[in-house]
Amino acid sequence: MNSTRSETAHTPPAAIAPGVVPVTQSTMRVIAAASIGTVFEWYDFTLYGSLATVIAKKFFAGVDPTTGFIFALLTFGVGFIMRPFGAVVFGRVGDRIGRKKTFLVTVIIMGVATVGVGCLPGYDSIGIFAPILLIALRMLQGTALGGEYGGAATYVAEHSPRNRRGLNTSWISSTGTVGLLLSFAVILLVRWLTGDHFDAWGWRIPFIFSIVLLLISVRIRLNMHESPAFELLKSESRLSRAPLSETFLEWANIKRLLVALFAICGGMTCVYYTAVLYPTFFLTQTLKVDPQEANIVVTLATLTCIPMFLGAGWLCDRFGRKPVLLIGFLLTAVTLFPIFKAMTQYANPALASAQSSAPIVIDADPAECSFMFNPVGSRHFTSSCDIAKQALSAAGVSYEIRSGGTGETTAIHIGGSSVQSYDAKGLDKAQAGARAVAFNTSLRSALDAARYPQKADPASFNKPMVFMLLVVLLAYMALTLVPTAPALVELFPTRIRYTSMSFPYHFASGWIGGLLPTFSFALSAQKGNIYFGLWYPMAWIIGSFVVALFFLRETKDVDLNAEF
Repeated sequence: MNSTRSETAHTPPAAIAPGVVPVTQSTMRVIAAASIGTVFEWYDFTLYGSLATVIAKKFFAGVDPTTGFIFALLTFGVGFIMRPFGAVVFGRVGDRIGRKKTFLVTVIIMGVATVGVGCLPGYDSIGIFAPILLIALRMLQGTALGGEYGGAATYVAEHSPRNRRGLNTSWISSTGTVGLLLSFAVILLVRWLTGDHFDAWGWRIPFIFSIVLLLISVRIRLNMHESPAFELLKSESRLSRAPLSETFLEWANIKRLLVALFAICGGMTCVYYTAVLYPTFFLTQTLKVDPQEANIVVTLATLTCIPMFLGAGWLCDRFGRKPVLLIGFLLTAVTLFPIFKAMTQYANPALASAQSSAPIVIDADPAECSFMFNPVGSRHFTSSCDIAKQALSAAGVSYEIRSGGTGETTAIHIGGSSVQSYDAKGLDKAQAGARAVAFNTSLRSALDAARYPQKADPASFNKPMVFMLLVVLLAYMALTLVPTAPALVELFPTRIRYTSMSFPYHFASGWIGGLLPTFSFALSAQKGNIYFGLWYPMAWIIGSFVVALFFLRETKDVDLNAEF
């Protein structure tokens, strides 16, 4: 059978002719089938991120609150660390036996693991087994998620004419936002219904509710048809016999992988998480805004940004993937710090005012100051410097560390007053507890005298301005996320496309973006600056801009069935 006859037999007209083709009902079914897993993915993603504080209390009760929160964030990151492994496993399956069957398996695993989190007993019930099982479920989720996005983008792009690949795949990104909105809405509704019981057991309901998404996903994906590009390769016996070897051992493809990771995915994933996830942590953990108030503003801003995805899709079809991506990186790099500083001013003006009028300075022996990252909760910070930094970080305030005398006890200077820290080495539990109470009481009194608020005042929370700042961040996110799908699909040949595009995307999502909250929170706590953690995503964004500028080629007009 010759190539022309085979393509006609197995490929709908939209996949053969690159001309202007209207969006048909069949195309919309393809988009819906591919996108439902993305809804599921970001529903779970937002649940865990929004409820990290509650999860820390339920599953990591054996450590102090700050360490528990970092541990909860790390567990959140564990799921993302597993994503590149899932990309390799399910990418190979998708390139060998097809996109449809792989989709069905991944969505079932995702659903079972998500429901499992909602049913899992807490630390008070089963002790150390609670965090162990939670981590196991997050690993299972991450492995399944590794097979999702690459397959969804590949499936939609392979059904699309070349002049609509950006717009059609942008629906996947926009439906991911639907998952975010659904998560926010379910959390708000359950908080309202359960009231004071939400932290006790109500938080489980949003996870268990995901069984509804699972049933819908399975029903839709059972009716999916295989992608035309894959069917064409299969009919001509041109499927890859070793997708992993071709992906990771052939130098031509290794170069494509490096460009995909460093020019596209690294910066994109940091823009995404900085716009979608980090503001929630920043508002609630650092600025002490009421979680419900923060979720409402984030939800409204996210809802507003949905049309931006389709607009970005049109732009990258009209002008190319590369220029849209570069503009998104550049705008984010220039305005990221000003946006978060403005967020402090409008969300908690009392904190911004106090930091300006009464800056906090710590005089400490540098030898006593440890790096505050303690993800497994095994370290005990007992020096006077570490105790001071831990207390100030928990209060959500910035501070400067000055070198004091060797062996001197750390002193905290707040405006015109000073508070002496203490050394807990050698103290028994009762003595350490009494010293902690006395120290924290003195510190809080000094902070109150300098007008540092314990919580953000709801009456001073400027919702319209915070909303506008979030919308700007989300616009940057759309400009960088939407070109990613078509650009990755177009970089790799069909026979190894699922594996090759999935790996850099999920490596970046897992190892770069998934750990962003953990690293950013820990860096800010270590440095004593609530904005310092932003340097982690900033470095990736600037690096991706430079690499993309010089090494990323434009791909919007490539033939997806071409051999290269």
